[in-house]
Amino acid sequence: MQRVIERILNLLAFLLTARRPVTADEIRTTVAGYDQETDQAFRRTFERDKDLLKSLGVPLRLEHTDGWEVEQGYVVAPDEYALADPGLTDEERAALWLASRMVHLGGQAPGDGAFLKLGGAPMAGLGDPLAADLAADPSVLGDVFTAIVERRRLTFQYRQSRRRLDPYGLAHRMGHWYVVGDVAGERRTFRADRMTATSLGTKRGAFRRPPDFDVRTGFPDAPWEAGDARIEATVRFDPEVAWWARRQVAAGTRLTEDPDGGVTAALLVGSPDALIGWMIGFEDAAEIIAPPELRARFIDHVRSGT
Repeated sequence: MQRVIERILNLLAFLLTARRPVTADEIRTTVAGYDQETDQAFRRTFERDKDLLKSLGVPLRLEHTDGWEVEQGYVVAPDEYALADPGLTDEERAALWLASRMVHLGGQAPGDGAFLKLGGAPMAGLGDPLAADLAADPSVLGDVFTAIVERRRLTFQYRQSRRRLDPYGLAHRMGHWYVVGDVAGERRTFRADRMTATSLGTKRGAFRRPPDFDVRTGFPDAPWEAGDARIEATVRFDPEVAWWARRQVAAGTRLTEDPDGGVTAALLVGSPDALIGWMIGFEDAAEIIAPPELRARFIDHVRSGT
């Protein structure tokens, strides 16, 4: 998927900057990504890419390359492809700039080029505020989105295991994307930035999503519930942070009020790393009581400083 996106963008950039009809042979020798070994393979790839551009609304057409009208080439007129000036006010541009700095895709914030094209100018001297990182690898999100839309089965590596999932939906929680779907008849949730080596099934409509499926109800209330582990953990919070812990635990969590004003919670943990990451935020005002192996893992993490 990533290679397809890169090739399409390379092709579109070449057509927009050429400002003249270019032949298929020129595209093959000039545009990165069209290095197929045979003419037939190139033609198949090029035809698919042309269809994709047209489906996206790109005004791609054939024109004669010279006055003799012997040969034809492909052209995308910049005036036909460019967006009309949206007429944003200064306040709208400021809001758009702030929103663009708040979202990271693949660990990177959007560049200033798109903002400049909308009539704005980047604000100098300001660092990035806290941002939501929408995925570690955009190509994984592309595969997941395609699998959901086209009802294709998705195979991927998750930690130490190879998984096969019927993906029903995608949800964004606390800076991460999560995929909700079915694995061998069981509803499961996976964090997208921990999925690697994704592979799309070739058959469209390979599964049927339940008509009553709602990704909001299929997603765990807390990030540490999403994962492969099935650990029952006991966690204690000191009185000064007990109020904050109560607000963040999942609905229905069994809580015990301690005599000193603290609170003890019984948590179902699917991802120990997510739980430990959450616990770190309480510094020394929270501790894992049980099980012993999870407590030891938490202590080792704190001592190592990683």
